[in-house]
Amino acid sequence: MDGNVIGGRDFAEMLSYGANNLVLHRTEVNDLNVFPIPDGDTGDNMLMTFTSGIQSIGAKNDLPSVTEAVAEGMLLGARGNSGVILSRIFAGIIKELCACEYATLDDIKRGMKNGVKESYSAVSKPVEGTILTVFKDAVNYAEKCDNGAIAAYFSSITREMARSLERTPDLLPVLKEAGVVDSGGAGLLFIFEGIAEYVNGETTDKAFDEIAATSAEQSNGANIDYSLFTADSTLDFGYCTEFLLRLQNAKTDVKNFDVDAFIKVLEKNGGDSVVAFKEDSILKVHVHTKSPGDVFNFAQKFGEFLKVKIENMTFQNNEAVKRGNNAQTALRKKRKKHQAVVVVAAGDGIKDAFSESGVDYIVDGGQSMNPSAQDFITAFNEVNAERIIVFPNNANVILTANQAAGLYKESEIVVVESKTVGECYAALSLADLSGDTDTVKQQIDLISGESLTAYVSTAVRDTDAGGVAVRRGDYIGFAGGEVFCDFESRKEAAIELVDHLNANIYSLLIIFVGADANEQEAEEIAKAITAKYKYLEVVVRDGGQPIYDYMLVFE
Repeated sequence: MDGNVIGGRDFAEMLSYGANNLVLHRTEVNDLNVFPIPDGDTGDNMLMTFTSGIQSIGAKNDLPSVTEAVAEGMLLGARGNSGVILSRIFAGIIKELCACEYATLDDIKRGMKNGVKESYSAVSKPVEGTILTVFKDAVNYAEKCDNGAIAAYFSSITREMARSLERTPDLLPVLKEAGVVDSGGAGLLFIFEGIAEYVNGETTDKAFDEIAATSAEQSNGANIDYSLFTADSTLDFGYCTEFLLRLQNAKTDVKNFDVDAFIKVLEKNGGDSVVAFKEDSILKVHVHTKSPGDVFNFAQKFGEFLKVKIENMTFQNNEAVKRGNNAQTALRKKRKKHQAVVVVAAGDGIKDAFSESGVDYIVDGGQSMNPSAQDFITAFNEVNAERIIVFPNNANVILTANQAAGLYKESEIVVVESKTVGECYAALSLADLSGDTDTVKQQIDLISGESLTAYVSTAVRDTDAGGVAVRRGDYIGFAGGEVFCDFESRKEAAIELVDHLNANIYSLLIIFVGADANEQEAEEIAKAITAKYKYLEVVVRDGGQPIYDYMLVFE
């Protein structure tokens, strides 16, 4: 294809590549399915929806004809909640492409944004943490990464889809409880990974007729164990009910038919997961209900059925349970995230601060407990990313981190030789970690050099440290290996330490309160520092770190 525009056959090939990739991963998608009902058919529904659109293309070549055929085919062939949403995503995209002889990047971007709008409008109660979120996040992200190339745009789409998919359990508790990501979002990612392969010039030997055959073979209903729903079973999940209704002028005002009012009636009568939209005189409906007959009787008041489908979701769920849900592990093993961050830290509060900063894995360790190379390798395996940025946060840990990096061959390991938690915290707060490795390292080095970490801790022996008489049991203030003060009072030591560190050059001071200190005293310290340094913002946080009563991070 021409790298600057997409024609009709290009669009058809893009979709075929997307379908091919979904075929390869459909079982994984099925086994991830827990929302809204654990019926284990999301991959099947999305594939059959998608292939219905592709099969409608036939011999058409020009972009308007191809896109029109795809939209109609997906409309008529849409199955399941995720399948219907998928059809609306592409319906939105196609509305911006169908008038083009050749689609430019700007046309595609408008179409993708319209796909977000169409998919959200089709769902009566949009739920974040689903296929909707994954698509929206990717489109919004890619909009900001424009370098003028279609291939680069779709690469950005897939990268952000993968990241958004990983975030879905944080948005949808049922996913987190089950230990999976959203199945519809995973299916969408696989489709767009296939599309990205095509636009980036990566070829495959598998033709679409093979894909279609595979789809039909795997969906023909063979080997179904009907004993999974017996005479003693109870209908726990109801029926997945779908239909195409041709609205009739003799029964209703077709042009002004109120889809929202129709949806409200279904919901009022016990319907769940309702998706409904109208194209000309055709009404497409998906609903979960325990009384499909009531739904059909109500719908027939407005027209006549073109197509209906009813599936027992309790039976589907039992089938999914029988297969076993090991898909999340398989998915993670097969698909790496683009990037992950691993840090070394001790203290619950410090760990919480890093988690809030987007850290993927925290290795337990610090001054008194240095992690092993195996601890790092375990972390690398767990995050499963193409590039892993590691912050040892202690001079004694850097060598071990580098050793682990040398042993690990599955990813690019970037060890940032951070000697303090403060260096790491500042880097995570201020650095853009999305660039190439050299740029990221330069940023981190610059930011780390402009931060400072100081400590207040108890002296374990009498000594003379750089002219400061240190007495065992006193509190000392130090930074960068230099002791600045010694006091019997922990509070005095902290305030005096700040005075020695040229605090005026910094804008922010975070005081992490250690396990043996207390926040009330820390607030008094913060108040005294604020009164002396008017332009220094002082924040107190529970760090829970051992050894250091107070850790002072200047940025």
